[in-house]
Amino acid sequence: MNIYIAGISGTGMGPLALMAKAAGFTVFGSDLNEGAVAAELHRENIPVKFGAQDGAFLRKCYEEEGVDWFVHTSAMGKDAPELKMAERLGVRITKRDELIAYLVNKLGLKMVAVAGTHGKTTTTALITWASLQLGLPVAYLVGSTLPFAEAGAYSPDSKFLVYEADEYDRNFLKFYPWAAVITTVSYDHPDIYPTKEDYKAAFDKFISQSDRLISIPSEPDDEYLAAVKQLNLAGEKRRYDAELALNAVMAMCEEVGKEVSTSEIVEILNQFPGVGRRFERISPGVYSDYGHHPEEIEATVQIAIEEATRLGLKGVVVVYEPHQNVRQHEVIDGYHKAFEGAKHIFWLPTYLTRENPELKVLQPADFIARLDNSAEAEPGEVSRELYEKLRQYLEDGFLLLFMSAGPLDAWVREQDWK
Repeated sequence: MNIYIAGISGTGMGPLALMAKAAGFTVFGSDLNEGAVAAELHRENIPVKFGAQDGAFLRKCYEEEGVDWFVHTSAMGKDAPELKMAERLGVRITKRDELIAYLVNKLGLKMVAVAGTHGKTTTTALITWASLQLGLPVAYLVGSTLPFAEAGAYSPDSKFLVYEADEYDRNFLKFYPWAAVITTVSYDHPDIYPTKEDYKAAFDKFISQSDRLISIPSEPDDEYLAAVKQLNLAGEKRRYDAELALNAVMAMCEEVGKEVSTSEIVEILNQFPGVGRRFERISPGVYSDYGHHPEEIEATVQIAIEEATRLGLKGVVVVYEPHQNVRQHEVIDGYHKAFEGAKHIFWLPTYLTRENPELKVLQPADFIARLDNSAEAEPGEVSRELYEKLRQYLEDGFLLLFMSAGPLDAWVREQDWK
C-alpha cells in the first residue's frame, strides 16, 4: 500500500510516517516547511516535498507510483489544494487516527494509549524509554523528537504500540486500546468541546473503550512504595508521570511473561534522558517547554525551580507565549498561581491559530493583572531587546524557561546563549 501524508515532517505525522515505512508500506508526503522530524524522514529515505502544497507532488506520486491513501491533519482546510487533488484522484482520504487504527489491526498490536490534557508526551516517552531498555517488543509513536531514538518505530516482532493519544478533534475515540494510561485531565480545546462536561465525557468514553485502565495503585504494597520513593526525576508532576509509566511497563512485562522487579524499572526511569519540547535543555541554563495550559505551566515551573536549586542557580525567569486566543478566553482565570515561584515573567502576545474572529484578542496586560505575582511580570515581544535582557539574567545566574506551542521555540534555538 502506498500512503501519502500531508504535513509529514511535524511531530504528529512524522512519527506515523516512520512507523508505516518500517512496517513495509511505501510512504511519501509534503510539508510547507521542514518540521521537527524532517531529519529522521531524510535518514529513512522517505520522499518529501517541502514548499507550496499545491497538489503537484501528490499528482506526481500518483502517476509514477500510485497513491492508495491520503492522510492529513485536523488543521487542513476543506479547500486545501492537496485535499482537492486527492478528491479528484479518487484516493482514500482520512485523518491520521484512521491510519493508526488500521496499522494496529493489520499488524496485530496491543495499543498502550496515553491520553490526558497534560503529561501525555512525557509519559509516552517514559514508557517507550523503559520498554526499549528492557527489550520489550514495542512499536511506538511519540508526539515529539526523542534524544534516544526516532520519534516513531516498528519492527516485525512488535507486540505493543505505545501511542500518545491526542484528544483534539476527538481523535482518540477511534481507538480501542489494550490499555489506557490517563495522565492529568483538565478542560481544554473549547473549539472542539463546548463544555467541561463534554470534555470529561470524551475521556470517560475513551476509558470505556479500553480493555484496562493503568493508574496509580490505591493500595500499593511495601515493595512498590519503597521503589516509588526512589524516583528522583525533577518535579512532582514528572515523578507522577514516571509512576504511571512504571505501572504501564509492569503490565506489559506481565503480559509477555518478562520477569523484572519494580525497583529495576524505577532505576531505568531515573535515567530518562528527556523528550523534545518538554523541559528540553537547549543550552546550559536554557530550557524550552511546550506547556501552554495553566496547570501544565504550574507543574513545569516547579520542575524548573527544582532544577535551578539542583544547579545552584538563583531562580527561574519565564518567557511565556500563550497559544490560541479562543483557548485563552476559557483559561484566563486559571493563571493566577501558574507562575508561582518565578523570579520574573515576560508575557508575549498570544500565538493566533484556528481563531474565532468575533472574540477580542486578549493582551499580555489582561493576563498579568490576574497573576498572584503580577509585580514580577511584564509584557514582552520577541526582539533583540528581549534577548539582551534574558542574556543578562542568564549571566547573573538564573535559569531561563521558555514556554510556547508557537514560534517562540524556534527563536530560542536561533539565539546564541553560550
